Amino acid sequence: MKNIRGKARLLGDEVNTDIHCSSKYFSGKDNAYVAQHAFEQLVPDFVARFKPGDVIIAGRNFGINSSREQAVHVMRLMGVAAIVAASFGRQFFRNCINNGLPVVECELAAIAEGDEIEIDLTGGRIAVPARGLVREVPPLPAEVQAILAAGGLIPFLKAHPDWKINETADTRR
Repeated sequence: MKNIRGKARLLGDEVNTDIHCSSKYFSGKDNAYVAQHAFEQLVPDFVARFKPGDVIIAGRNFGINSSREQAVHVMRLMGVAAIVAASFGRQFFRNCINNGLPVVECELAAIAEGDEIEIDLTGGRIAVPARGLVREVPPLPAEVQAILAAGGLIPFLKAHPDWKINETADTRR
């Protein structure tokens, strides 16, 4: 899997999926419209500053509170390259993997808005070269990396119809 490089876009702790894509925009609106308003309850100009390829950096419990898969679809439409957070809601974490959006658990409180961040999912390394910041994280399991590389679970299963779960794989996520 290739390394990810992008600008850090900061969000805080306890950012639930209702804030990702507020239900007040759902009535009769498509995901593209909702993506134009993502996170505005937290950071009013977030979408205006966000560019495709940027990386969301968040605190604890990012994506908590809902199994709303639409939040991941909205972030994919925005062009989010990856999300790094101190922790994730478990359903949200799996929704990201299943939809091909890389997620990494790591505390990155020293990062500032707009910092260039580099993520090596295979090697388990996150860096902000300008700050000399390097964090080692457990690499994502090979199976998860393969799903992400394919663009999500459905494309992976279509490409590998005979694939079987490795019984020794770490399936805690």
